[in-house]
Amino acid sequence: MKKIALFLFLLNSAFLFAQKEVSGVVKDKSGAPLPRVNIVEKGTSNGVSTDFEGSFKINVKEGATLIFSYVGFSTVERTASNGKIEVVLGESDGQVLNDVVVVGSRNAKRTVVNSAVPIDVINVKDVTTQSGKIEINQLLQYVAPSFNANKQSGSDGADHVDPASLRGMGPDQTLVLINGKRRHQSSLINLFGTRGRGNTGTDLNAIPAASIKRIEILRDGASAQYGSDAIAGVINIVTNDNVDELTGSITYGVFNTHAKGDFLEGTPNTKGYRLDKNGNGNSYGKDQDFDGGSVRVAANYGTKIGSKGGYVNITGEFLNKNKTLRPSYDFRKGFGDAEMQGVNLFANLAIPISDKTEFYAFGGSNFRDTDAYAFTRNDGERVVESVYPGGYTPRITSKINDNSVAAGIRTETSGGWKFDLSNTFGKNKFQYDIKGTINASLEENSPLEFDAGGHSLLQNTTNFDISKNYGDVLSGLNIAFGTEFRVEKFEIFAGEEGSYTTYDTNGQPITDPTTQSAPIDPISGEPRPGSSQGFPGYSPLNEVNKDRTNFSLYADAEIDVTDALMFSGAVRFENYSDFGSTVNGKLASRLKITDHINARGSVSTGFRAPSLAQIYYNLRFTNFNASGATEVLLAPNDSPVTRAFGIDKLNEEKAVNASLGFTASFGDFTATIDGYYIQVKDRIVLTGYFDASALNLGVSEAQFFANGVDTSTHGLDIVFSWKKKFDFGQFGATLVGNINDMKIDKVKNGTLDEATFFGKREKAFLLASAPDNKFGLNLTYNKNKFDAGLAFTRFSKVVLVDYADEDDVYNPRLITDLTIGYQFTKSLKLTVGSNNLFNVYPTKQDEQGNTEAGGYWDAVQMGFSGAYYYARLGFNF
Repeated sequence: MKKIALFLFLLNSAFLFAQKEVSGVVKDKSGAPLPRVNIVEKGTSNGVSTDFEGSFKINVKEGATLIFSYVGFSTVERTASNGKIEVVLGESDGQVLNDVVVVGSRNAKRTVVNSAVPIDVINVKDVTTQSGKIEINQLLQYVAPSFNANKQSGSDGADHVDPASLRGMGPDQTLVLINGKRRHQSSLINLFGTRGRGNTGTDLNAIPAASIKRIEILRDGASAQYGSDAIAGVINIVTNDNVDELTGSITYGVFNTHAKGDFLEGTPNTKGYRLDKNGNGNSYGKDQDFDGGSVRVAANYGTKIGSKGGYVNITGEFLNKNKTLRPSYDFRKGFGDAEMQGVNLFANLAIPISDKTEFYAFGGSNFRDTDAYAFTRNDGERVVESVYPGGYTPRITSKINDNSVAAGIRTETSGGWKFDLSNTFGKNKFQYDIKGTINASLEENSPLEFDAGGHSLLQNTTNFDISKNYGDVLSGLNIAFGTEFRVEKFEIFAGEEGSYTTYDTNGQPITDPTTQSAPIDPISGEPRPGSSQGFPGYSPLNEVNKDRTNFSLYADAEIDVTDALMFSGAVRFENYSDFGSTVNGKLASRLKITDHINARGSVSTGFRAPSLAQIYYNLRFTNFNASGATEVLLAPNDSPVTRAFGIDKLNEEKAVNASLGFTASFGDFTATIDGYYIQVKDRIVLTGYFDASALNLGVSEAQFFANGVDTSTHGLDIVFSWKKKFDFGQFGATLVGNINDMKIDKVKNGTLDEATFFGKREKAFLLASAPDNKFGLNLTYNKNKFDAGLAFTRFSKVVLVDYADEDDVYNPRLITDLTIGYQFTKSLKLTVGSNNLFNVYPTKQDEQGNTEAGGYWDAVQMGFSGAYYYARLGFNF
């Protein structure tokens, strides 16, 4: 080891004697210094970054050319003809494929095109100003090739958090970072709906879009680099750091309620209508031409701290969104998007301590008050006629709190070693309040609102990262290593007694079923059920307070063997306090075939630890469909009931990833094409319903989490981008596409009946989360003060299986979005447009009411709310 160190020292010394030192400063057009600008000696990997005052020093060969690049600014080349250089960077109008990225590589000089793995870089400011979409999930759905998300209805908490995924994997198989630091997940676990069943994911909508500078999406397995959850890839959100600028917008939009064509053929309800709250949500109010009105107000401002590049950037956002209501069946009168009021705050700051040391911090707070309809109670023992004549539709209202803060110190030594010590804390909390409901066992004495309890997830992560770039080893070597320690804590807390208790005829909680009985419904002759209808509360028996720790070590390296050939490798060790250790590795390479074409590929192993929610979540609930209602127990993985059914302890999911792709750049045109293969063993799934009537549990059926299936996925991602200036304006065109094929290789049901354990219906939900394909063509034009955008997105056919065990086929659909903008003054811009301009709906299903959510459609990719029209006033001061 000493010989290697001596060799590197001597090699470095010899190199320095053959060099000349060049220094200088980099500024923007206003004269403000630009910190962290990337500076590379052309044709080599020798490079540095500017300090907090925009200054730099670099040793280069005589007559070398320096390349200056910074995200959001045009790349500049300057000849190092003398010892001092002053460089001014202007704002970029080029392609983002040349941006330096944070995710996928710890080499500060790596860009999208010369990376060994596929990365999307999305300029959020551009996307939000040319789209009416107001939430991060919906923005990414239409601009990233393999990103998928969809709104849910009748799915309890999932109505308020959109499950999202990459390359058809689960929502919890994509890792989310904020400024390169691990983001905590939501405490919600998806039990219903068409996507992400049995998964927990990260709530991207808790981050205000106005706070985001860009989003980097690594579409490749990265567990060896970042740890658990990165099976499908990594989403890194980079937040704003601009100063002396107030930007923001006010957006208003509504949905068109008039459905037409084959989407609602033969349906009487083709015009908007409302549920009448005064009629207990069981009768319709006045028809409306528009619904789902939303108002979003957002502002972002940054200011300098000191004179050496320090800053603080703050974002505030307010969102008010009304319900949509769409045609459905009699037992599901409230089918549609949920109502929401939300406040979002986020801050990002950096304070220089010395020339090459800074303190940084970022974090935010998100609060949402949501309101969604549950299934309608029309008759039977759940309806107390004297309270709700003719029935009622309960409402599940949720208060969601999401808070996070990260802080750290990073420094660079005179020898080029970079150190980063940080701590990131995050907590997500769901509190359920059920309104317009009843505990039928209390009959007329029942409250009509209940605190049903909730759940929370806390995560604290400490990181220590070290890296160094050697520009003099071959054509460049970057090494990095570090450690991480993480604490996670999951809680379920109980609601008020009436939300979970069944009472006897004397109004006392039933503790002995042999001597006590609930009141009998005079019509059905059945005992009246307890608990709050719509969502039963968590009881003290459901309460959970569990935690675990995780320790990891990693090392990775990238070496440019020549200017044309690069190799990278990574290895990571992880130890979890609850299930043990795992080691994963990754190899990747990029070959420069010509000056314009690169080939790249990677192979890696990965894993995902079972979430605490998957291990410990438990609940008794009512499952509604056209055939009626059934009481179900979702048992925790560690319970005797689970073991009695032969379900084993949960273990980690194990994955193998491989990818091969090409990148090309020809002047105004850039392209990336990447094929991939993902094999996942022991995927954690939510089983079907087992008959539990003989176990005296007070329910008819039981359900579990299990390492239930092995899957393999093949696919192809494409991104073609072109932008060119003409005398009559600037045109841009981007084609993104994903082709995906998932197979279920094995169902691990053991001795259990496969049709019950993970049958046809459960398989269809899993496969539908990986649609066959999605293509998007985005066209833009701007000239002086005018700009316009036209987008076409084609969603492929999806096949689900309904409660009648029949296929529900959703045919391919083409969605068209249009936006038109005009810059009235330097500070004010008006944009109007439409998402789903031609009011396209999914394929309407049969009249039997056997869909998952009880509407005429399930929650498929394109949504089910129809055309959305909006106007936005943007400001910049």
